[in-house]
Amino acid sequence: MRKTPPRMAPESRLESNHFLQLAAIDFNGVYAVHLAAKEERLKMTRLAMSLLSGPFLAAIALTSAKVVDPQDLTEWHRVPWYLFALVAAFGLLSVLPFLRLIEAVNAHARTARAINNFRLLYAGRLKDELNWSPNLPVDPRFPETYAPLAWPGINVMMLAIVNSTYLTVGVSGLGGQDPNLLILLSGITLVALIHYSVYYVRCNVSRRRRLPNNPYEFPNMET
Repeated sequence: MRKTPPRMAPESRLESNHFLQLAAIDFNGVYAVHLAAKEERLKMTRLAMSLLSGPFLAAIALTSAKVVDPQDLTEWHRVPWYLFALVAAFGLLSVLPFLRLIEAVNAHARTARAINNFRLLYAGRLKDELNWSPNLPVDPRFPETYAPLAWPGINVMMLAIVNSTYLTVGVSGLGGQDPNLLILLSGITLVALIHYSVYYVRCNVSRRRRLPNNPYEFPNMET
């Protein structure tokens, strides 16, 4: 049977310098989170750009090998079916870095929220004893992952539009449809909305997290 540890005696309580050490660890953690999230987004963006350039490289290789006449690429109906298949295939493959970008945003937000909750352990004590508090959020619900106008959100949604264009053009070409601008734009918009809904749902917008328990009874100072 586990024994309940005795309460901390007044003389053994943490001093203010210990809380300052917590603050230093906090700032290092924030820096590491932002750096890791930025590196992940850059890697996935480069992977997506490499995949999206695949059809262009294939078309250049086929025309250089004289398998495809360059004049055939100037008209919709003369483009070979396998080039449309490549466009659709690489558009489908680029969905993988799209999903990974969403996961990177989620991981960044979850870690940042955990750090915000960690700040509650020392922010109130430093404010009372040293009249100082970090100029950082301490709300465990911040930041919101669903932020379309933030740079991660813009990155994800621009990739969604490009993916939608590739998929719509590829499927339309394989289906032998006429290159109607209105139909193409409608298809791109529909597929982009599907991407957007995946981003919306995956970021848990419909399932707001409740505030975690605060056994230390520090105030929840929202910024």
